Amino acid sequence: MDVSDILDALNAEQREAVAAPPGPLLVLAGAGSGKTRVLTHRVAWLVGVENISPHAILAVTFTNKAAQEMRGRIEQLLRYPAKGLWIGTFHGLSHRLLRAHWREVSLPQSFQILDSEDQYRLIKRVLKNLELDEAYWPPRRLQWFINAQKEEGRRPQQFGEIADRQLHQQVRVYKAYEEACQKSGLVDFAEILLRVIELLRKSEIMREHYQARFRHVLVDELQDTNAMQYEWLRLFAGAHNNLFGVGDDDQSIYGWRGARVENMLSFERDFAGARLVRMEQNYRSTETILSAANAVINHNEGRLGKNLWTEHKEGERISLYTAFNEFDEARFVIGRIREWVESGNRRDETAILYRSNAQSRVFEEVLLDANVPYRVYGGLRFFERAEIKDALAFLRIVASRHDDPSFERVVNVPTRGVGNRSLEAVRQLARADDVSLWGAAKKLVATRQLAARNTNAIASFLTLIDRLAEDTHGFELGELIEHVLQHSGLLDHYRKEKGEQAESRVENLEELVSAARYFNYEDADEMDPLSAFLAHAALEAGEGQANEWEDCVQLMSLHSAKGLEFPIVFLTGLEEGLFPHQRSLEETGRLEEERRLCYVGMTRAMQRLYLTHAEVRRLHGSEHYTSPSRFLGEVPPELIDEVRPQPQLRRPWRMAGSVPVGSPDAVGMKLGQRVRHQKFGEGVVMNYEGQGAHARVQVNFQATGSKWLVLAYANLQQI
Repeated sequence: MDVSDILDALNAEQREAVAAPPGPLLVLAGAGSGKTRVLTHRVAWLVGVENISPHAILAVTFTNKAAQEMRGRIEQLLRYPAKGLWIGTFHGLSHRLLRAHWREVSLPQSFQILDSEDQYRLIKRVLKNLELDEAYWPPRRLQWFINAQKEEGRRPQQFGEIADRQLHQQVRVYKAYEEACQKSGLVDFAEILLRVIELLRKSEIMREHYQARFRHVLVDELQDTNAMQYEWLRLFAGAHNNLFGVGDDDQSIYGWRGARVENMLSFERDFAGARLVRMEQNYRSTETILSAANAVINHNEGRLGKNLWTEHKEGERISLYTAFNEFDEARFVIGRIREWVESGNRRDETAILYRSNAQSRVFEEVLLDANVPYRVYGGLRFFERAEIKDALAFLRIVASRHDDPSFERVVNVPTRGVGNRSLEAVRQLARADDVSLWGAAKKLVATRQLAARNTNAIASFLTLIDRLAEDTHGFELGELIEHVLQHSGLLDHYRKEKGEQAESRVENLEELVSAARYFNYEDADEMDPLSAFLAHAALEAGEGQANEWEDCVQLMSLHSAKGLEFPIVFLTGLEEGLFPHQRSLEETGRLEEERRLCYVGMTRAMQRLYLTHAEVRRLHGSEHYTSPSRFLGEVPPELIDEVRPQPQLRRPWRMAGSVPVGSPDAVGMKLGQRVRHQKFGEGVVMNYEGQGAHARVQVNFQATGSKWLVLAYANLQQI
């Protein structure tokens, strides 16, 4: 193959990477710099120019879609089918190896793979066998624990003596789960990688065989690898060290699921003689957008460092909109999208990005009201999310005991011991007596037709619903829903789970309370507020999203946006505590990841970038006066056009020099002061606003989180 066929379409840095001599090479590929092109051209170079056998190449991606795209591009470059190439995901390639070496890894030839839900159900069965109460040992939390241990390469027997009771029980469950998997010939996703790593570590013959076979190892998105994936790469690269890693440390945004940006930062140390090629020319965005993104990410310290540039024109300045509240923010965004479409452009060229999935609700509401089609990319619409459906089911059965679908959905959520057999007995009696499931359940409890344990489980659910209805009689709608979420156990159920998804579910439930507090039911035709709200939720869920092929606005979280690009991007909710997320302000290292997330969001934009924040935002069921995100202050002011002057809606205190006048100090209380509340317990003063009888203080309580309280009535005691 002619060298020019491969190199002609590349810039200088891309050529340097593609035609590099053997040895470890790290390609620092900035956003929009053509990393997929470099990977595919590198494989084509090895096969077509260096005459390396396709059988000697191992290429790893993070998704099957990326693997298929890579294979297609390589075949296009080579102009013949690339047979023998091992291209796939970490799990896909590892599964292929396990199938070939099932004896060596002590698995039956017909071993099966557990998906996430299968794994969850098996853990539930293990808990039952160990006679552990799911209320105290939530299966999702244990699932997270087991997978986290496997991703660190840690087996149960490696813990040794354990003094901590909780950890002891977790390891006990882990051990019993492993035994159940081995007995049934099952492997979960984390196990697939772990078995391959253990095989290569223990068997020198296997290790040398695969290191000799795969003379060239290539990996995409190196910054997203966790500890086990990085070790996997090191084992395959072996002594020859021909590891070609492509990634961007500035786009490492998955630390919450185990990704380690340190893998990129330590590459040159871990692979002797490693070279570094920086790809900084961006083919996506305007010069203005790149200058702003560079300025923001330069505030991070732990990075290899690069500066994106482009041959594109300077482009329009970035628009900054300071909204009155989240509805004003949404209306502004939808207004600009309409202007874009009226100028002859498509809706699907626009993307609304947000840090928290709960933010989608207001955008969805305004889009529906404006009759603008949209899709929630990579996720469900707000009222279609599982946790919201659970909450609405509780509310529906509180409103009407004979709502059978709602009864079935939550009779065992959170887990209270109502199994399939008990539920089937309820169904059979309901059919026989032609009554609702609620009526049948009451009869089964009264007649004690089931075993005592099953009867008590059903009785506890019936009592819970009756008590929720009784306790919330006369409550305002928002207060009613908040009470049901708290006392049904639903909030605690999701708080006990681990990871970003669990936190997102809690935020969605809190957003449901916000939706209820500000729901307008005046036109509800004599319906009570709860029934009107439930009808509204059902109608919104029934609207349905636009089809994939429709021209529609794209809504997505910032994490979902990685790898995508749009002519016009709205980066919303840029407020302290929301973005950067409150959690990142409390955990070491998380703030830099939040800044990388902001950088990812900004570099999705090709032509126009809008940044928005609200002065007042309704969160967790109440209004919060917010501060603009620190990321806004990191964008050079000469790159920004303020759409309108800041409305100056609030000034928590008037600054006199550097001393706040009318601040908590004026009433004998300081920011950071520890206080105690009769109902909410201990907390820390985080913010303050207003004066005199209207003064309010924001306290972050250990047990219940952040709350705004009227200082005159809060009766806070200083600690």
